[in-house]
Amino acid sequence: MLAAEVTNNATTVEALYQRFGADTFVFQPTADETDTLWLERDKLLEVLSFLKPDYPMLYDLFGIDERLRNNRDNQHPGDFTVVYQLLSISRNEDIRLKVAVAEADKSVPTITGLWPAANWYERETWDMFGIDFAGHPNQYRILLPPTWEGHALLKDHPARATEMDPFSLDEAKQVREQEALRFRPEEWGMEAAGDDSEFMFLNLGPNHPSVHGVFRIALQLDGEVVVDAVPDIGYHHRGAEKMGERQSWPSYMPYTDRIDYLGGVMNNLPYCLAVEKLAGIQVPDRAKVIRIMLAELFRISSHLVFYGTFAQDVGQMSPVFYMFADRERLLGIIEAITGGRMHPAWFRIGGVAQDLPEGWDKMVRDFIDSMPARMDHYDKMAMQNSILKNRTVGIGTYSTEEAIEWGATGPGLRATGLAWDMRKARPYGGYDQFEFEVPTGNRGDCYDRAVVRVEEIRQSLRIIRQCLENMPEGPYKSDSSLTSPPPKERTMQDIETLIHHFLNVSWGPVIPAGEACVPIEATKGLNSYHLVSDGGTTSYRTRIRTPSFPHLQMIPLISRGLMIPDLIAIIASIDFVMADVDR
Repeated sequence: MLAAEVTNNATTVEALYQRFGADTFVFQPTADETDTLWLERDKLLEVLSFLKPDYPMLYDLFGIDERLRNNRDNQHPGDFTVVYQLLSISRNEDIRLKVAVAEADKSVPTITGLWPAANWYERETWDMFGIDFAGHPNQYRILLPPTWEGHALLKDHPARATEMDPFSLDEAKQVREQEALRFRPEEWGMEAAGDDSEFMFLNLGPNHPSVHGVFRIALQLDGEVVVDAVPDIGYHHRGAEKMGERQSWPSYMPYTDRIDYLGGVMNNLPYCLAVEKLAGIQVPDRAKVIRIMLAELFRISSHLVFYGTFAQDVGQMSPVFYMFADRERLLGIIEAITGGRMHPAWFRIGGVAQDLPEGWDKMVRDFIDSMPARMDHYDKMAMQNSILKNRTVGIGTYSTEEAIEWGATGPGLRATGLAWDMRKARPYGGYDQFEFEVPTGNRGDCYDRAVVRVEEIRQSLRIIRQCLENMPEGPYKSDSSLTSPPPKERTMQDIETLIHHFLNVSWGPVIPAGEACVPIEATKGLNSYHLVSDGGTTSYRTRIRTPSFPHLQMIPLISRGLMIPDLIAIIASIDFVMADVDR
């Protein structure tokens, strides 16, 4: 089959066919129409090296346990799959490569030599699936405790505590657990002493207000200078991907709210878009605009939390009280519309849960009318404060090339001067109908990461005003049988409708077999759900790609040679929540 016959992105695929031969690859059609190619693992490094100049960002890397999957057309019959998704900002394209792995030989070569960001992704894939990455510099558990038995995302691993033996902790086990927590610098890639001095080691976290959650950083210090800062994550891991593979398609919605727990319904959106892509569901225009309005309200809410805590971490107390007061007003609007505050779980596959209530427009208008003056006041209070500037300008810098190399997206990428926003570059969910600017910085430092988010609040207000003034009429949810059960009153008329209603509500809809991933511009960067349907009422594989995961991996790069207070400013400027990292 010719490349032009299987893909719209003919140039890349044709180039691969010409360079390596068409028989090197097997093309897999997907619901999201991302070019997806299977290849043998002995060709992996060579092919990725060939693609990297044009696709410089490793967007995601994860595994799939294929052993129980039935619908596998155009796929390799291996027991496991390792998926590599690359992103090209200059081309505004993705390409997805897949390598099949046999259960008897669960090994692929590491790609940490090509992308340093692959380090954590490969560790996570080993942790969850037991797939070995030959040549990896430090392959040990990253999300689960070092004493954990088994690999949690295997299909034969229990999904619920009730499926496991009752927990017990005898003396011998307690000794093993305590010993596993012993800090050994060499295991973290650090030396105890340099040429002329001994280093000091300091634990920052995992319970400390300056690390914004249950997050630990092992610091190697020469006096007060940071020699190395190694992040340690996993303390907030809850098995969100495992839960996504046991819940029905609609009943998983509330779990998504808890990923970036400051993002609210923003977390629902990529999940909904991916399911809708799999099922071919068309969302009504009114539902699209309602979704955008609520998503932007939550963007403002999240950025206000960042704004206040960022200023607080570098020594200002007052701003956080002002900004949380505004956030409280905003959450009141969200509660009036959805019935919930931080985690309303209000989006639905095909639309939203209910129509806008009477009086919503006045509440929204009052808020967006009052915020510009408040933002001007905050700018004088915080961003123009000389102490804040001295603490953050020129601290924690990285270039656009480094940001892309490490998988940084969102405000962290735009702070380097690159005006790339998924809402503009690849509009989803109706964003092509809205006018707004993409704020950027120019230094890629702590201060610019704050500047970008502050300006994004203003742009979100601009988008919300357009929603307010141009809210379309019509239904708030698709009438597809995959999203809405038949009207309750009809269930009393015929048995077929009653059965349909019962199955839709109790088991959930049957989503056609396939794969789809729809990235969105979430509050902290690119967020997506890679969903695999095997033609059932639950997801076969739920992969959650979050922005905070690669961002934290950059901490050693941007903190070496600085002081501990500088590290606190860096942590604050990244704007992460640990639920978004650990899932």
